[in-house]
Amino acid sequence: MTASAAPALTAARPLLALDIGGTSMRAALVEGGRVTARVEQRTPRPATPDAVVPAAAALAAPLAEQAGALGVACAGAVALGRVTATAAHTFPGWVDVPLAEQLGAALNLPCAALNDARAAAWGEFVAGAGRGTREFMFVTISTGVGAGLVLGGQLHLAGNGLDAELGFVSVPALWHEGYATPLGRLAPLEFESSGTALSARAAAVGFPDARALCDAAEAGHAAAQEAYGHSAGVLAWKIADIAALLGVTRVALGGSVGLRAGYRQRVRAALEAFPERYRPEVVHAGLGADAGLIGAALWAAAPGVKG
Repeated sequence: MTASAAPALTAARPLLALDIGGTSMRAALVEGGRVTARVEQRTPRPATPDAVVPAAAALAAPLAEQAGALGVACAGAVALGRVTATAAHTFPGWVDVPLAEQLGAALNLPCAALNDARAAAWGEFVAGAGRGTREFMFVTISTGVGAGLVLGGQLHLAGNGLDAELGFVSVPALWHEGYATPLGRLAPLEFESSGTALSARAAAVGFPDARALCDAAEAGHAAAQEAYGHSAGVLAWKIADIAALLGVTRVALGGSVGLRAGYRQRVRAALEAFPERYRPEVVHAGLGADAGLIGAALWAAAPGVKG
């Protein structure tokens, strides 16, 4: 499913958004491309559909009467409003769950659902760092690496819900054992570039966590700089690949690692090794932690969107 055009930031009624994550759930009203009211609670554990869906509906219910439509951002593979977990240990039992249908019925609102990274990409494209582009990518570097693509002004969505899975493209396995291929041992990008990967590397070089390692790298510590540079370098390589394949002209970095000034500087520096036409502009995401909420809400109002 694609929207034929970016939605206007104004609507007759506020839009309601839900962001369902493994740790917490947030509900918000969105008006003019910004959050005007919000509530939050922890995600039920275990996070089965039977526990999460009614809890999410109850969280959003106090805001629903003011809203004209509901947009939902959720982790996992999301296609036509149905969700299948890609991390079954976090969301057990999520196999082809009709999330948009269930939440729309519970809250009596038309409802559309997106993967959380895709929702953030749409939010940034319409109301944040992607404005003014046609080919745009949002990348979050945090616990994992997630991404969303806008191509020709339309959010790119594959029928199986597994589009723009940048964290699972292959890079050389320097920090992890990886899997054997004719070209050597490879690993998913997020095993070499994410906050989780940096935390593991931090322990190996004497730092308590990823934040401490990043701070030390930015202060000039040699071993920390090597790890920080590796994370940014392999990400830059994949950004250059996306630019070569799809013509992306701007990339917005989000997440706890991606929003660091030193990290963006290193990604930009690593891109200098590639031909100019494969070096998109790299900026910080503009909407912060609200990108997914805003994007989900605006997606629900986009022309032609169903489910």
